[in-house]
Amino acid sequence: MMQKDVMIVTGAGQISMAIARRCGFGKKIVLGDKNTKNCLAIAKIMTDAGFDVEPFEMDLSSRESIRRMIAKAQEFGEIRYLVNGAGVSPSQAPVEAILSVDLYGTAVLLEEAGRVIAKGGSGVTISSQSGWRMPQLSPEEDRQLATTPPEELLSLDILKPENIRDTLHAYQLAKRCNEKRVMYECIRWGERGARLNAIAPGIIVTPLAQDEFRGPRGDFYKNMFAKCPAGRPGTADEMANIAELLLSDAGAFITGSTFLADGGATASYYYGPLQPKE
Repeated sequence: MMQKDVMIVTGAGQISMAIARRCGFGKKIVLGDKNTKNCLAIAKIMTDAGFDVEPFEMDLSSRESIRRMIAKAQEFGEIRYLVNGAGVSPSQAPVEAILSVDLYGTAVLLEEAGRVIAKGGSGVTISSQSGWRMPQLSPEEDRQLATTPPEELLSLDILKPENIRDTLHAYQLAKRCNEKRVMYECIRWGERGARLNAIAPGIIVTPLAQDEFRGPRGDFYKNMFAKCPAGRPGTADEMANIAELLLSDAGAFITGSTFLADGGATASYYYGPLQPKE
């Protein structure tokens, strides 16, 4: 059997699938998600469209689970691509789960994948515009989020429960951490001749976003995309446009970066009609 380049994709959601469909043809795609039903459903859609997808039950908050998925992926060949779209949102999960999945789990995945990524390989992790609206942290706090060994991350003062206001604050901290980890881990990935970047989407139309539009923060989100320069939410395929650049040789000089793709919502938050009222 001819070995293919292997792409690990975590999170069986719309953004992950859009990127995998854009960049995964001719590759072996190992798709990991904690929700087996979602994983099988996305795998079937992609298999029916001619992709080679291996579904795998994987819990991003567990290092052991991440290692099992990587070991499974290595059975098919060299791991050349990583797409991390797994995570939970502020409306879906309590503070503890957001920190253990979005913050700790992502740090572990980037570390573990970086140990095996092939020369010439590339990774993309999905962050969020949310991390850009949180007030700046101190240089020392940023450094802690970037460099603290994953097993010690959740013991940092900045991440102690008494210092986190609510699930949105936890999510913002997690996404800030994701971007700092990408900067830190891209150095290690670079030693293997590979690259690592992040995409920070704004409001993207997915089933999860539809839940948010109907939920307690619905009016907030609708106002956000109405008053951003783009005047609309984004699509998963627009995130795949960016991932295609970052995962391909066209992005060969880009590593350690986060691409903010939010239709200008962050710009409007700081300098436009979305500025918080004093």
